[in-house]
Amino acid sequence: MAAQQDAPAPTAPPHGSEHRRTVGEYPAYDDAERAVEYLTDHEFPVERVAIVGTDVRLVEQIVGRVNYAGAALRGAGSGAFTGVLIGWLFGLFNWVAPIVASLTLAAYGLVIGAVLGAIFGLVAHALQRGRRDFASIRAMAPSRYQVVADVEVADRARALLARMDGGK
Repeated sequence: MAAQQDAPAPTAPPHGSEHRRTVGEYPAYDDAERAVEYLTDHEFPVERVAIVGTDVRLVEQIVGRVNYAGAALRGAGSGAFTGVLIGWLFGLFNWVAPIVASLTLAAYGLVIGAVLGAIFGLVAHALQRGRRDFASIRAMAPSRYQVVADVEVADRARALLARMDGGK
């Protein structure tokens, strides 16, 4: 049995936090993006840089109330979209008249999907029993952004960014 050789070491440095240092900190993503763009303009190897959002918080923006009619309408909309897509895809596999078949099946899918979606939307809303009678959009929002670079190039990145900040 032949002795196995060790696998060659990877050429790219690992991208864990212990191998990176913060070279700039910014209150807005646009500022961090501008800093990376500045590094790019000065021929810095930006593939060794990352933008890291820190102090992340969940922001849930309430967009309105949801009642039975709204739940049915949302369910019908998502069901109709799904039904059209599935009907159109099945229609494409008809070798004789794929255009006519796909349009016909898409229309049937729209109607059946809207009806089933509305029913599922109503049932799901009824099962909530008054909890979450509102619609919302959730987003993660960092409070600040760090530009980090691999340890080997961090000093050069920090020096370049100091020139950018000094030029303002």
